[in-house]
Amino acid sequence: MPHHHAPARFDRDESLRSGQLTLGDLGTPLSEVTFVVVDLETTGSTDITEIGAVKLRGGEVLGEFSTLVRPVDSVISPFVERLTGITNSMVAGAPELAAVLPAFLEFARGSVLVAHNAGFDVGYLKAACGRLDYHWPEPQVLDTVRLARQVVPRGEVVNHKLGTLAAHFGTAVAPDHRALSDARATGEILHHLFDRFGSYGITTLEELSRIKPAGWTRRRTKLHLAKDVPHGPGVYMFLDGSRRVLYIGVSADMRTRVRSYFSAGETRGRMAEMITAAQEVATVPCDTHLEAQVREVRLIAEHAPPYNRRSKNPERRTWLRLTDDPYPRLAVSRTPPVTDVDAAARLGPFRTHRQAQQAKRILERLFPLKQCTRRPGSAGFAPCPSGELGQCGGPCAGVTDVEAYRSGISGVLDLLAADPADFVARCRERMLDLTAEERFETAADTRDAMTSLLGALAAEERRAHLTAVPEIVAAVPAADGGWEIALVRWGRLAGSAAVPAGLSPYPAIDALALTAEHVDPPTPGLPGTLAEETALIHRGLSDGRTRLVRSAAGWAEPISGFGRSHGRFGRLDRGPAV
Repeated sequence: MPHHHAPARFDRDESLRSGQLTLGDLGTPLSEVTFVVVDLETTGSTDITEIGAVKLRGGEVLGEFSTLVRPVDSVISPFVERLTGITNSMVAGAPELAAVLPAFLEFARGSVLVAHNAGFDVGYLKAACGRLDYHWPEPQVLDTVRLARQVVPRGEVVNHKLGTLAAHFGTAVAPDHRALSDARATGEILHHLFDRFGSYGITTLEELSRIKPAGWTRRRTKLHLAKDVPHGPGVYMFLDGSRRVLYIGVSADMRTRVRSYFSAGETRGRMAEMITAAQEVATVPCDTHLEAQVREVRLIAEHAPPYNRRSKNPERRTWLRLTDDPYPRLAVSRTPPVTDVDAAARLGPFRTHRQAQQAKRILERLFPLKQCTRRPGSAGFAPCPSGELGQCGGPCAGVTDVEAYRSGISGVLDLLAADPADFVARCRERMLDLTAEERFETAADTRDAMTSLLGALAAEERRAHLTAVPEIVAAVPAADGGWEIALVRWGRLAGSAAVPAGLSPYPAIDALALTAEHVDPPTPGLPGTLAEETALIHRGLSDGRTRLVRSAAGWAEPISGFGRSHGRFGRLDRGPAV
């Protein structure tokens, strides 16, 4: 029985808090990371004489650690005494490093270590752990010297020494070669650097850790291209000097997303190459996020940008067609069906030719399908290779009764009729046999082929049901309490609108119905709505948040069929350790 999607009325007093996920939701925000900023003073050779550290999160000081350390293997040189003010008499009564180090490691546990010229300080601490047989926890480390070189260029400062940066940023604590003072100053500098990186869209620890200096410097010089990009949902396009489209993307906040391409967080080599060639950024603002996603799919299909990997050449689809013969076989076809009868004799479409071939092989393995192209009664007719192995149920294998042949491939005929039960049962049986024989890789191949086939058929099943409805109006609750309206005709987005909070959406819906794009009903053999667009719309309508306002005809989906089998197969049959 079909499951019907019933229209819903709006509740004007309902509290709505859902919204779109953006890149800002990914990674660990710097404001939520606990940092321990550390500084060491030494004798000038192998011994540590002072440890100072400040624990910070979100700009707030959570704690401080400070202690002198009595050196064991050396004494403080006169030069170091004059530089730091720490004398041999001052450290004579201090604890040794063996007693101090565990306390510091506990203070810093679970934090990101920060130091100015971190190689020096962290190197001393790591060596001390090795020498004293303490476990070094391998913390993530940030070096404020390296970070400063990315966002505080020469010319703005003469060098990147701690005192120079402290004076440049006007820190409240002046570094004085004492460990705690220097750690406090470094902590202040760290947050000034975070402000600089934030202006380039770098707001997470993961982005900050992936900085590649050379690429970052080149990309930063192109930041002016994002100057006129607006906030809000839409599609952005990077163009070269001849206005050829290089790359197309979509975002709920175009300005933030485009700026991120020029930041250190963008580490993809192809994108660095694309940014180097880009001379302009064009945008297509959209009323809703769904409209932006759909326009991205259409524009990629139209322009085929060289730096986009997905959505290009959507017309390149492949089907498995059951031939119209007394003993039909499966044939791979890249020609769309031209009639309803032709469509009913096909499985697919598959996204790639390889997926179709993979599905053909597994079906021929599970069912005694004829595989050769020779006709019965031809001169010198002999069993094909599959017939010799007993895997062919065609006339070359001795089957001369048409009904007997069709009975043998009834599971394939059931698949064409949207009943995958026999197909799934045979697949499970084969997987169990292969697992019992410890042929786990072959079992995994079988599982993946079946999942791919069922997924393709489930997608086509969803598309067929949605493209059969003349018109659907749906509403998505917006983060600000308003609504995002979508009008869909024959599975294609014909129009969308955003309704602010506090206003009735019905006038906007009525206006949209009059101004939306006209869409012709789907016709076999003619280019229709892009499959990826229909999939986006279906996903939006079925996400549990979207309200179906009205529908020109019943929109229904089967409670059994490919979609159900695909989900159940994926859950149940990942059993073998493959």
